[in-house]
Amino acid sequence: MHVRSRILTGLALTAALLAGTATPAAATPIVLSSGHVDVIDVDYAGGALTVNLLDDSVERNPADVILRVPNAAKVTVPSRSEWSFLGTDNQAWVLPQSSSSELLWAGWNTEEVPSGVFQNNRVTFKLTNVTGPAGFSAYTVSGGTPTVLFDSGDGLPDSLNVNYNTHAHVNWGFDAAGTYDVTFEVTGVLAANGTTISSGANTWTFEVLP
Repeated sequence: MHVRSRILTGLALTAALLAGTATPAAATPIVLSSGHVDVIDVDYAGGALTVNLLDDSVERNPADVILRVPNAAKVTVPSRSEWSFLGTDNQAWVLPQSSSSELLWAGWNTEEVPSGVFQNNRVTFKLTNVTGPAGFSAYTVSGGTPTVLFDSGDGLPDSLNVNYNTHAHVNWGFDAAGTYDVTFEVTGVLAANGTTISSGANTWTFEVLP
């Protein structure tokens, strides 16, 4: 009886230890498909440069969010040469720089970066990697003419200097339906000593529906 009791106790202890080391289930991502969102929300505090996703007033880890691009975002791309960076067979999916009730109004902000911290009062956004079925781009349009800010189709990395205290919205373009993982890094050169600091790489997932 005593031997059996010790064996059972040992088995119970082993089971408890195994249960304690089991990998917890991953949290279900939050899906955002409409409304205002700052995809790249930059903050500097305590000597650290950090990046989150700002969903209205809620800061989220980009890894915890899926940004959904519905069929309503599908557009016909103009045939003029300046639009050659965008789309496949004259079709693309675009989250627009102007607000639309059906789509995400996606932008970025550096409003939590204090004045005087970085040289020239600016940071640099770097698009370092894109995985997905086709190309990704970010651009603005004025008078019908696009200005390309980022384009995975012509090689990476791409860089853009962004002033402190900026809140801006741009067009986010996807050349085909599918899932895209888009990786950015934000860097800045400290005004005090010329040291470059980095947010590290962060990846955002966009789900583009056919």
